[in-house]
Amino acid sequence: MNEAAKVNVKKRIHMTAGEKIFTAVNYLLLTILSLIFLYPILHVAFASLSDSNQLMAHSGLLLRPLGFNLNAYKRVFENPMIGKGYLNTLFILVIGTTLEVFVTSIGAYALSRKNVMLSRFFNLMIAFTMFFSGGMIPFYLTLQNLNLTRTRWGLILPFLVSTYNLIIMRTSFAAIPDSLFEAAYIDGAGHIRTLLQIVIPLSKAVIAVMILYYGVSIWNGWFWASTILRDRNLYPLQVVLREILIVNSGTLGMTSGTATGDTEAIAESIKYATIMVATVPILCVYPFLQKYFQKGVMIGSVKE
Repeated sequence: MNEAAKVNVKKRIHMTAGEKIFTAVNYLLLTILSLIFLYPILHVAFASLSDSNQLMAHSGLLLRPLGFNLNAYKRVFENPMIGKGYLNTLFILVIGTTLEVFVTSIGAYALSRKNVMLSRFFNLMIAFTMFFSGGMIPFYLTLQNLNLTRTRWGLILPFLVSTYNLIIMRTSFAAIPDSLFEAAYIDGAGHIRTLLQIVIPLSKAVIAVMILYYGVSIWNGWFWASTILRDRNLYPLQVVLREILIVNSGTLGMTSGTATGDTEAIAESIKYATIMVATVPILCVYPFLQKYFQKGVMIGSVKE
């Protein structure tokens, strides 16, 4: 055991009464907050697995499924729009995230180098866009003039770079020692080779965070998809989910064959099941990227 570990053990053993109370209160508050944040997801999960009639008759907290029933999930997966929505979302997710991380990496690399002409000016102009924009209408007209409406590419190309993500990645690249770049240049490596063989391998944590940020943004995005797309066969999953939850048009065809009195009940269960179908896949990504999350965001923020 190294010296630092021994010191931490001694600190834990010799905690004062006040420190123990403070630690216990912290754990208690964190546990309560975790349960508060977790309950909405559990409520939706339990409701989606409940019998629709029992669910409609229930009021108050839902702490378990009320009569285990998978009928709502069966109705959801029978809806052809769910499958199309998944395929459209996966297309936008894979192509969009790949291009966004690639373009952001190139921009961050250029802005992180100290010998780039007018680098301070470009950094200021990029930061300026975080506070001021042209507005939604000019943005939509620009998409229209570029023929990017009514196509899934209109949800990818205009959103290739996020200013916030670019600044995080630039800060991370700037923390790489200059000696590595100098050694690469002496060996004859150009900027592209330096980026691909030195910068990217040393920045796996921040790359993982960018994949998470861009991926979650694309997965949850619905506003611009509902604005620029007119063909329902191109709708991503979140727009299909919005139709089912708000417009309620999606549940009408999914409750066919149900008794008139049970239609409202099964429609409610279908809404919960649809939320779970749209949420669980992106939740499964977090455990694989969580270990990089804090490290990737904090790289370069603290100088030793």
